[in-house]
Amino acid sequence: MTAAVIDPEQAQQLDDAGVIALSLDEPEWFSVLFDRHGHRIHDYAARRLGVQAAEDIVAETFFAAFRQRHAYDQTRSLARPWLYGIATNLIARHRRTEERYYRTLHRTGDDPVDLPMDDAVLERVAAQNLERPLAGALAGLSRGDRDVLLLVAWGDLTYEEVADALGLRIGTVRSRLHRARRKVRSALADTWHDLGPGTKG
Repeated sequence: MTAAVIDPEQAQQLDDAGVIALSLDEPEWFSVLFDRHGHRIHDYAARRLGVQAAEDIVAETFFAAFRQRHAYDQTRSLARPWLYGIATNLIARHRRTEERYYRTLHRTGDDPVDLPMDDAVLERVAAQNLERPLAGALAGLSRGDRDVLLLVAWGDLTYEEVADALGLRIGTVRSRLHRARRKVRSALADTWHDLGPGTKG
């Protein structure tokens, strides 16, 4: 059996659903999905577990996605929420590792993952060198609240996409995000106060 030859121009014209549909008969097409989203899944996992563990999470995420591709909802043109949902479920198995990672960062300030944070609520954190207290705040969140907050902040997903990724109601996403942001703000309040007026967003 001859392997399919992926036409770059055709790949560029297809949305994620189209790529997955082609991969049902020609599995090689699934590599296009990895090329599109693999680096973002890696960055997200690295932020949560560290670089070394992220490699495994990415591999497991795309392996699981490949095995589940027959069940993918073809009406969803963008597969990113689906992939983030798989990755987040895999990260949940490493909850203790994640919390230990944040506590170490909080204690030492040594973050081996130099990645930006995109969420408007947290955008000042990196600029004000607040990663250590932020790590402590993240370690103190429940798993569900942390998942929602970080999918918005580091996955750059909309509320609707987070709901899709985690199988939640949109109202649940909003309430978890509100609670997580409130706890993070509270944990960082002293640090923000020390930085002087005009720091709080």
